[in-house]
Amino acid sequence: MHTDYQALVRDDRVHGSLYVEPGVFRDEMTRIFHRGWSFIAHASEVPEPGCWITRRIGLEPYILTRDMDGRLHALANRCSHRGTALCWEERGRSKHFQCTYHGWSFALDGRLTGVAYRGGLNKDMGELGLDRAGQVEAYRGFIFVNPSGTAGPLAAHLGTGGQALIDRLCDLSPQGSIRVPPTWIGHRIASNWKMWPESDNDGYHFQFVHSSTVKAAPDTYYQETVLGGESGNISHAVDHGQGHFELDLRPSYKAPLAWLGTTQEKTPEYCTAMESAYGAERAGQLMMDGPPHAMIFPNLFLGELNLAIVEPVAPNITVHHHTAVQLEGVDARINRRILRQSEAALGPASFIVPDDAVTAEKMQSGFGGASPENHAAQGKAWIDLSRGMARETMDGPRRVGQVSDETTNRAFWRHYRDVMGATS
Repeated sequence: MHTDYQALVRDDRVHGSLYVEPGVFRDEMTRIFHRGWSFIAHASEVPEPGCWITRRIGLEPYILTRDMDGRLHALANRCSHRGTALCWEERGRSKHFQCTYHGWSFALDGRLTGVAYRGGLNKDMGELGLDRAGQVEAYRGFIFVNPSGTAGPLAAHLGTGGQALIDRLCDLSPQGSIRVPPTWIGHRIASNWKMWPESDNDGYHFQFVHSSTVKAAPDTYYQETVLGGESGNISHAVDHGQGHFELDLRPSYKAPLAWLGTTQEKTPEYCTAMESAYGAERAGQLMMDGPPHAMIFPNLFLGELNLAIVEPVAPNITVHHHTAVQLEGVDARINRRILRQSEAALGPASFIVPDDAVTAEKMQSGFGGASPENHAAQGKAWIDLSRGMARETMDGPRRVGQVSDETTNRAFWRHYRDVMGATS
């Protein structure tokens, strides 16, 4: 069945069937996750030759490797002989991969290098290497993969907006780089994957969904940045184009390092290191602005000092993986503080993600019977996304609204419509 995405994604609303239809999900795996760029890992996760990790892009299992020459490869995690998964662990270090079924061996770049009982092989070994992603590129340590190899350069996908968001995070390190701890935590949620780019950057729901956070920690910087109503809130919702968007909290910070929950007086080593690296004026601006709260289309959430990967599993199942960012070249106490904040916000017993998971599952339940045939033509099962449309302004290429406006939602769906509505 052909799905008319132009009809189901309007400027001010989208149809609920896009969250539940299996055909839509299959189209997304092809048009977004196979033909486009997706985040797969940070370079610090494969720091040296021989290091590898396992991840999924869409439904495709990959091994991201760094070969002995330091080059990155995204290899299908299945033997080219009979399809057996080669790696069951999340990460490791080795000089080659060997299939446990028939003993075939593969180099870190995917070449077939060994076959048991070679006399029975009638094909050229060069034809039997592992399937691999067509493009693997990195920007400031953030590694992206395009399976089809037809997406064009990564720089075009990120655009100036996406690059600037990553820059703002990396520049909080006096060395200009971050690292990622070796363990990600994954929440398996009974919801569609698209609810997570929306929820992670929704500035309207905080005081309702996360009321326990407000009660338990009433003096956090969220009180200034996303709470308190519209009249006095000067934070913004921003559409950077290309499907990248953010809740820009910078205007609401009243002092440097408010985003870290501390002050310059309590962190003299960090402030000195930043000033030595960037100069006093630039360092002061960086420490005032803090990290982005943003989405890089389609699956990377820059959650201030956290990273999250949105992994689609089925139309009604998503895994939301997260980890804390660690800044290179800072006092160890700064990174410990970041870890503790991450545990409080995103862990299994945290204030934020469990609340969002319950909300997403309630949404998924509400769309259980939505279909374009039964509802769209009758004006039913539509989701309204019009909040704040009339008061958005343009700041160069950026579309800007108030922090509680659905500017971020519209940014996602606008790009989604462009990608999904393209000729199949």
